[in-house]
Amino acid sequence: MLDFFAGDWQGAPFVLFGPHHLIGMAIILLINLRIVFGWKSPSPRAKTIFRYALATILVVNEIVWHWWNWYVGVWSVRYTLPLHICSILVWVVAATLFTGNYKLYDFIYFLGIGAGIQAILTPDSGIYGFPHYRFFQPLVSHGAIVTGAVYLTAIEKLRPTWKSFARVVVGTNVYMAIIFVVNLFLGSNYLFIAHKPETPTLIDALPEWPLYIAFLELIGLAVFLILYTPFAIKDWRRRVNESLRATNKRM
Repeated sequence: MLDFFAGDWQGAPFVLFGPHHLIGMAIILLINLRIVFGWKSPSPRAKTIFRYALATILVVNEIVWHWWNWYVGVWSVRYTLPLHICSILVWVVAATLFTGNYKLYDFIYFLGIGAGIQAILTPDSGIYGFPHYRFFQPLVSHGAIVTGAVYLTAIEKLRPTWKSFARVVVGTNVYMAIIFVVNLFLGSNYLFIAHKPETPTLIDALPEWPLYIAFLELIGLAVFLILYTPFAIKDWRRRVNESLRATNKRM
């Protein structure tokens, strides 16, 4: 039990895209495919149970994460404040699922899926490989964030709009500017805009600071556009069909 939470892990190190990482990603993918294609017309009770269960997983996982940092003596305002995008989304998604208030859905959809998938592909597990607690923690956290966004879209039938797209882009950049100042005061690296992360991420393929921040902006915008594309195509088809029906009526 102690080894599971040990700070001086002596077991196998985390291997990016190793067998255990691939299995974890596959489980997350299968859960979300089941929600999108296999969960047809769930009852109100089933949806409530799912929402509460997923929200509880998010909250408990996050609390244990902070406890573990304190337990091994590494909790610090410079590293573990809930200021990263996904750290905030944990609480936003959980609150949304618990309350059924969907006002922040747009941020959950664009940021939850966009940032969550990147974090699943390159989890911040450090040296901690399977079966250490830290191997599971980022996969559970980010997997649940993505699953929350998929559930709200596929089951609750919410969807983004061009206005919400713009709201998320502007809101994210305002938040980034605030965190830039916070990083200056704390000497921290929240949002990874002070320097590149210590652990391997996709950011490593980008130019050095500060140029990589501009690339992150462009990549983020491209990801948002990709995420909006299915809805843009659906709206375009609807307008075409409406135009055809109107033309047929005049004929």
